[in-house]
Amino acid sequence: MRYCLRCCYPENTKPSIIFDEEGICSGCRTNEQRDKHFVDWDTKKEELKQLLESYKEKARQNGSPYDCIIPISGGKDSHYQAHLITQVFKLKPLFVAYNHGYNSKLGMRNLSNMIEKFGCDLLRYTTNPITAKNISKFMLKKVGDITWHYHAGIMTFPIQTAVRYKTPLIIWGEHGIGFLFGMYNLEDKIEFTKKHRQEHLMRGFEPEDILEDPENTEITKADMAPFNYPTDEEIDEVGVRGIYISNYYPWNQHENTKMVIEKYGFGTYQERQTTFNMYEKVDDFFQDTHNYLKYLKFGYSRCTDHASLEIRHQRMTREEGIEMIKKHEYKIRPRNLDVFLKFAGMTEKEFLDSVDHLRDPSIWEQNTSGEWELLDWIGNHVSDEGVENARLPIKEKWDNLKSPVYKIPRDNSDPYDDEELIFL
Repeated sequence: MRYCLRCCYPENTKPSIIFDEEGICSGCRTNEQRDKHFVDWDTKKEELKQLLESYKEKARQNGSPYDCIIPISGGKDSHYQAHLITQVFKLKPLFVAYNHGYNSKLGMRNLSNMIEKFGCDLLRYTTNPITAKNISKFMLKKVGDITWHYHAGIMTFPIQTAVRYKTPLIIWGEHGIGFLFGMYNLEDKIEFTKKHRQEHLMRGFEPEDILEDPENTEITKADMAPFNYPTDEEIDEVGVRGIYISNYYPWNQHENTKMVIEKYGFGTYQERQTTFNMYEKVDDFFQDTHNYLKYLKFGYSRCTDHASLEIRHQRMTREEGIEMIKKHEYKIRPRNLDVFLKFAGMTEKEFLDSVDHLRDPSIWEQNTSGEWELLDWIGNHVSDEGVENARLPIKEKWDNLKSPVYKIPRDNSDPYDDEELIFL
């Protein structure tokens, strides 16, 4: 397996990345293009200001009580989006959230914190735990993903709400795939589309695909309600448009998070198992199990994402990133898998058997005993030829951001007592 000589991504990264003649991946190259020496960010910020004002007027003409919609989870991106829109641009947004039912205690605290600190209304759709379980088990077997309803909900319910409240502008944070893998560059000025939502975030499945699947015996039309995308006519009537702030601001997760911790009291984890990053995806109780599924399919996981971002932002060396992957990702079975198995009523064998047909044969191989073995991993490529030529200089020491404001009490008798599964 080839690995990027600058960051830690493998050649089988999904969605696909490409390597150039110097062995550097498209995600690293796209990140270079966002350097302040090449981009006039002041002009882009002014462009965003004009866009926001024009859509504020359109919302007023539609009779909407809100200037725009911000889809939120309560995470660090949500806090930063809310900061820019309410404090910098002085708009009155409606917060829209999809409650997937797998909430962490910390995530609920942060969501509540947003409502208190920004003084915005929140519209939240809650999927019941039985539906969440049924969809998770079905999509686990189909695509190896227990979080399909997470992505489908947050990428659909805000658009339903925009149509319902006649509020044309939806404001997202970053375009994650463009950032990580270089699928798009800054000049593309990518916007939210139904096509992107379906192909990448919903694994190619629309609600009708699930309902019409002969293997589906439990998921109903009512269960699919928050995932039905509005018609083209409904979209056109309101003029719904989704933009990404990262097209207008020099998006830096680390710096953004540092600010929302200090200014708004955003809470982070104090320790984690499957990554070193303490501030991303803290609302998702089953994030560790989701990371594990990615590892079982492709031989790498969320820690690789985080390490690669830190390397690109010149806060971590590639060697340090590989050490993090060795500690948090390589051959790591998450503790909270046991919580999911109990919730879903599955054995671990049933769980693993569900994803065996999805394992990438370019990185996984079954031995004569029927056990799956990795053919390669980034730890075998520390000193590949070309690494030194691809290396970026360190600009600042990596800082493992932790919130000094909020820490969940921990009872050492139970490693997950700070991780209570909360459905509402």
